[in-house]
Amino acid sequence: MVQLPDDHTLVLKVIPLPGDANANGDIFGGWVMAQVDLAGSVLPARYAQGRMATVAVNQFIFKQPVRVGDILSFLAKMERIGRTSMTVNVGVYAERFNNQGQYIKVTEAQLTYVAIDDEGKPRPVPVR
Repeated sequence: MVQLPDDHTLVLKVIPLPGDANANGDIFGGWVMAQVDLAGSVLPARYAQGRMATVAVNQFIFKQPVRVGDILSFLAKMERIGRTSMTVNVGVYAERFNNQGQYIKVTEAQLTYVAIDDEGKPRPVPVR
């Protein structure tokens, strides 16, 4: 069991359902990846103040399986804000169905987003 990191922000909570599971009863990795992309975009959106796009999945590590009924907490931390791009770390923590309040880190990822204009071209991230 682990403690949730104090330097990250809770950006999403979700419970995977049976339709998200593979034949082994574990949740599809692609489903987890989609949720990480959604969660990862929350903090950069505050900086982009407009359209942005995922441009890279720099790292993605599955540490433990995700199971139907787990309560997943997605915590994010901004790592870098460049001229047009923003890099964020996302940690995914599971509360197992029968162990509520105890967390297991199941996935960690680092993604990069870029602020884009109406034509889809990179644009500067506004200064805050």
